[in-house]
Amino acid sequence: MATKAQCLHLTAAMLCISLVLPSFADLQRFEHPAKADGRLSFLVVGDWGRRGFYNQSEVALQMGRIGEKLDIDFVISTGDNFYDDGLEGVNDPAFEESFSKIYTAKSLQKQWYSVLGNHDYRGNVEAQLSPVLQKIDSRWLCQRSFILNTEIAEFFFVDTTPFVNDYYKETYHKYDWRGVSPRRTYITNLLKDLESALRKSTAKRKIAANNVELYINGHDHCLERISTPDSPIQFLTSGAGSKAWRGDVNVKRLNSDDVKFFYDGQGFMSVQLTKAEAVVVFYDVFGKELHKWEVFKQLYSAM
Repeated sequence: MATKAQCLHLTAAMLCISLVLPSFADLQRFEHPAKADGRLSFLVVGDWGRRGFYNQSEVALQMGRIGEKLDIDFVISTGDNFYDDGLEGVNDPAFEESFSKIYTAKSLQKQWYSVLGNHDYRGNVEAQLSPVLQKIDSRWLCQRSFILNTEIAEFFFVDTTPFVNDYYKETYHKYDWRGVSPRRTYITNLLKDLESALRKSTAKRKIAANNVELYINGHDHCLERISTPDSPIQFLTSGAGSKAWRGDVNVKRLNSDDVKFFYDGQGFMSVQLTKAEAVVVFYDVFGKELHKWEVFKQLYSAM
């Protein structure tokens, strides 16, 4: 999934753009109403698809437990859904072996809104976007870009992998760039349309850029919250669904005033929203609460 440096984004299932780039007005819009009492709760997990290995199954187990406790409405995947190189096609057994047969808890049998990460672009991108997968598992929904309206919050899912120059220069990996060429036009139009959509949105909360308070991403194999004095945006990373960074990153270098929380093991994140409150909680592979952030005010967020 794209990182904060890579985007403006959330990253991909929040987005899908074809050769002729549509404006956000033309992007598919999904409706997922909040509960009758105005509450909305969901889980966020990223960088997970490893057929249960690297503690993916253990994370899934705890997601099911927390999902039931919070009575979640849906799940968001921040990308890098299938390792190491996406799916080979719609009949790739990795789809069921890394998704359907892993996230089996009753509480996780809700809609999954997914985006693409850089590893997904190394496979057959069109396969992950295909409605054929929805026939195999009705929970699955993945598009490059789309808008999700939940009545109390509007989520903007944006494809950010094409923004990264290094991926176009790599010679040791092959990327499937169908649907995002010509790249410069794709990026220009996407940024323009995203800005316009956010500006025109009348949602009380926006999860992604204009007047946004929450920016959610994956790609980095960790759990993290960053907040700076000069920006109202909370940067939330949930990219620890399986193989994590532990041992690969020097945590001491991350000890700054801006990094409010950092964890390099496996885990996931929950978000609870009402019109007046937002609560974000990070959990480890055992379901232990590691960090909690809450704000009591009207906010505008973005994914």
